Amino acid sequence: MKFIYPAVFKKKTDGGYAAYFPDLEFCEASGETLDDAIDNANEAARTWITVELEEDEPILPHVSDPEDILLAEDELIRNISVNIRFYEGWDE
Repeated sequence: MKFIYPAVFKKKTDGGYAAYFPDLEFCEASGETLDDAIDNANEAARTWITVELEEDEPILPHVSDPEDILLAEDELIRNISVNIRFYEGWDE
């Protein structure tokens, strides 16, 4: 199953990038480059979603429209796509 959530990226003063997901509570990532931060954001989102799906009653939040997310001048949005394969019996 594919999940796509927007992530907000901001360049840090040390030159790296920090990212957060407006829809995934406390889901954050960072990296030395924007590409590293995107890769780490993908892994953070995968972990967040996987943990939520393991709950007795998982609740996946609504996906925000990127146009509705208010950004600071130095922030940018990238949609992060996470593919999770469900195996037979995953919900038992």
